[in-house]
Amino acid sequence: MKFYEAAARCLKDLGVDTMFGLIGDANLYFADSFIRDQGGRYVSAAHEAGAVLMALGYAQVTGNVGVATVTHGPGVTNSISALIEGTKGTIPMVLICGDTAAIDRDNFQNVPQREHILATGAGFEQLRAPTTLAEDMALAFRRACVERRPIALNVPSDFMWQDVDYVPAPVFLAENRGLVPASDDLDNAAGIIAAARRPVVLAGRGAIDDRSRAALLRLAERIGAPVATTLKARGLFRGEDFDLGVMGTLSTDAANEVIMEADCIVAFGAGLNKYTMGHGGFRKDKRLVQVNLEQGEVGRTQHVDAGLVGDPALTADRIVELLDMAEIEPSGFRTDLMKANLASASIAPELTKERAAGTVDIRAALIAVDAALPADRVVIHDGGRFMVEGWKAVRAPAPRSYVHTVNSAAIGHGMGEAIGAAVAAAGRPAVLIAGDGGFMLGGWADFQTAVREKLDLVIVICNDGGYGAEFIQFRRKGMDPALSLFGWADFAPIAVAMGGEGVTVRSADDLSAMTAAINKRVGPLLIDLKLDPESLSAITL
Repeated sequence: MKFYEAAARCLKDLGVDTMFGLIGDANLYFADSFIRDQGGRYVSAAHEAGAVLMALGYAQVTGNVGVATVTHGPGVTNSISALIEGTKGTIPMVLICGDTAAIDRDNFQNVPQREHILATGAGFEQLRAPTTLAEDMALAFRRACVERRPIALNVPSDFMWQDVDYVPAPVFLAENRGLVPASDDLDNAAGIIAAARRPVVLAGRGAIDDRSRAALLRLAERIGAPVATTLKARGLFRGEDFDLGVMGTLSTDAANEVIMEADCIVAFGAGLNKYTMGHGGFRKDKRLVQVNLEQGEVGRTQHVDAGLVGDPALTADRIVELLDMAEIEPSGFRTDLMKANLASASIAPELTKERAAGTVDIRAALIAVDAALPADRVVIHDGGRFMVEGWKAVRAPAPRSYVHTVNSAAIGHGMGEAIGAAVAAAGRPAVLIAGDGGFMLGGWADFQTAVREKLDLVIVICNDGGYGAEFIQFRRKGMDPALSLFGWADFAPIAVAMGGEGVTVRSADDLSAMTAAINKRVGPLLIDLKLDPESLSAITL
């Protein structure tokens, strides 16, 4: 068996059935064998950053390790920003990158790949020899799972046509679900919770599995606490009577009232950044208990009154046991009035704002998009001036149905991650909310990928004609914002020319046509929302 065939077989043996990539000298035979010999699905990107982003989107939806492949030199350097996004988002993925042969000193594509990759915060694993293929690849996957970040497996191109005797190597992952705190900290946490009269239970991305959800709901019921999530765990408690939704600067007014009144927050698997904590407003006059499997996360961003390193589900159940043993009564914080207020909480279109002719109210348009889509969908939000409105209006039904693309505060990552999410969506539509500036950074290149792959993808472009964040900054300084504005061509006809579908929305009268286009779509659909940059709200997080 040739090395490239063994590498493809190794991927299959590790449970990989989908890979994203862009082929070049160093990886074309391997990618071809993955398709032809192993029956894998290979999604070809138009740019290496897109390939990595697709793997990140796929990983967020499936919960599995995402896999991408690129060639050497420029293939690696083109992946840099996407690797930073994956590292900051703690998303497990493996990037199989080719490298030039060590003997080929004068190869134009020679670059110090290890140094470039490590500078992103991603991990680096060198494939040492053809005979260590299975061992080294398994280690890369193990590291991606354990370290929860991208790991680059560096594969010299001169290995590809060498003969190897392939023997699979399993990935060993130590079980961590048995980890339950057993210390004075646990007693302290239980005491704080027992004394709380107005507790709130908060779940982050580290507590979105079914076990954790059930255990957190048991704890919340036991202590009479409403439940909330971070942005990345949005939708976890959807349908529960006392679901506050997202806690933080994106909270509804009804949720804000409850959180401000609370005297204790019990957080599981949440990083507790400044946005979740309302820039400190939600921390004031409250006791804070933080539970996380990662020791380094406990107390990293907030001073905690009790910090526990442990499995969220088992820790929550253990706290319930301690409260039962002490015969502690529920807090009584939950009331029928709270339930009614939360049930009626919503956002309304800002129809009173004056806007330029030929533009639509962004909130009204996004609410219409949300209503037109099936409830079971995957939602991806790119970054930009529009994103707060998008987060509020277009809902994700569950955490694995939400793809977060702004871990590094970059715009333009949305389209790549949306394609990966759509591939993973398994019969559900995927909807990307993006800005015109971010989409122009690379969205068109991989719109063709979405068409070629026949993906059920709806792309909503919040089009204010330029770079909205920069427009705001010019305006705040009393300067001419012309430099931030661009004369884009109309997007919808371009989408049609590339084999997709397109519709332009210039007023409320066009929303019915937009809804009809969503309902009748047979392939990737682009919706161009024409917005007035002067009337859009500033970014407030």
